Amino acid sequence: MSPPVAPPGWSRRLVPPAALSVHLAIGQAYAWSVFKPPLESALHLNGTESALPFQCAIVMLGLSAAFGGTLVERRGPRWAMTVALVCFCSGFLISALGAYTGQFWLIVLGYGAVGGTGLGIGYISPVSTLIKWFPDRPGTATGIAIMGFGGGALIASPWSAQMLASFGTDSTGIALAFLVHGLSYAVFMSLGVFLVRVPSGERPVPGVPGAVEGVRVSARSAVRTPQFWCLWVVLCTNVTAGIGILEKAAPMITDFFRTSSTPVSASAAAGFVALLSAANMAGRIGWSSASDLVGRKNIYRLYLGAGALMYLLIALFGDGSKPLFVVCALVILSFYGGGFATVPAYLKDLFGTHQVGAIHGRLLTAWSTAGVLGPLIVNRIADHQKAAGRHGASLYGLSFAIMIGLLVVGLAANEFIRPVHPRHHVPAPGRAPDDARQQPESA
Repeated sequence: MSPPVAPPGWSRRLVPPAALSVHLAIGQAYAWSVFKPPLESALHLNGTESALPFQCAIVMLGLSAAFGGTLVERRGPRWAMTVALVCFCSGFLISALGAYTGQFWLIVLGYGAVGGTGLGIGYISPVSTLIKWFPDRPGTATGIAIMGFGGGALIASPWSAQMLASFGTDSTGIALAFLVHGLSYAVFMSLGVFLVRVPSGERPVPGVPGAVEGVRVSARSAVRTPQFWCLWVVLCTNVTAGIGILEKAAPMITDFFRTSSTPVSASAAAGFVALLSAANMAGRIGWSSASDLVGRKNIYRLYLGAGALMYLLIALFGDGSKPLFVVCALVILSFYGGGFATVPAYLKDLFGTHQVGAIHGRLLTAWSTAGVLGPLIVNRIADHQKAAGRHGASLYGLSFAIMIGLLVVGLAANEFIRPVHPRHHVPAPGRAPDDARQQPESA
């Protein structure tokens, strides 16, 4: 399948909606916590076990993005979106079979391994294309599209809760919910497959500031630079902090206020998940757009520094005030989403647009690592504390302290990021290597 090239006069404003149709679908991953309590009850699982499909999906997201990034660059966004559609929706169908038969391993295989592959390929499918269409506002362009991934749960969370209420929370009801998800998302993602186009050249907007590419670094060279690995640590710590709340959001808010005079109901917990999704989505467009004005390093200072402060406030005072708990969690999730949407533009600043999609794919292995660390830290510690007879906010005190430490590590790593040395640059077509090394660097 060859990349569909835009005809003369094609509007670049049609590309973000194409990306959104895919990202809004695969963003369902952020609503996984709605399925945790029914699965734990129907299949007799604990919190750590019910997190496995989600953890596996995030691991496969990073691995498939890393290994498939070069193919996405070579074959184009339509091929990538098609692969994402097939894998992501097939994963739901396999999970439906697993829930119906009571075989949890099929849910891990379907939602985690197969669906996670669709997550990774679908996530990076429009990034390089968007940056090439919008070289003047890369943060805003990728933020618009990637906000769909954060906003996917805003749709999926209440939708999933309603389906479970209608179909039931036993194995059959969960299976029907998975089946409807798979079929519905297949139709929705098809819109992006048919709509997406690539520009006719690497500089699609002549005369637009920022359209002339300066730095050109290959994916192979990028992973050999300290800048790549510092940014890997930055992304990993920021994602770990956010995903630790997001994966366990519904049971977490219930635990925090279980002994209060007004405990949190299941429907209110699902509403909290939807609110987190809204913050995640708003952060992706809001903070990434702000990064075009204040710079990538400064915006990550905000994500990591203020994020650590929000975690500290929840740990100290969260169980005494629902508004404080909710507001701090919303801010953390806005930083979480903003970090994802800003990182492609950060990569473009450091390495250029030459192979930014492939570099982005390799960087998302940080997400795979965080997808294991975040839920593992929160769930394992909570399970251990629960076994020791503790309850409420005390289940999460130690895990929140760990998150604060990780964010401080990420803040330090961000300070070490500098412009890429010219020895890593690839000469532009028609330019001698010595000329390329004399070009000014971009930071």
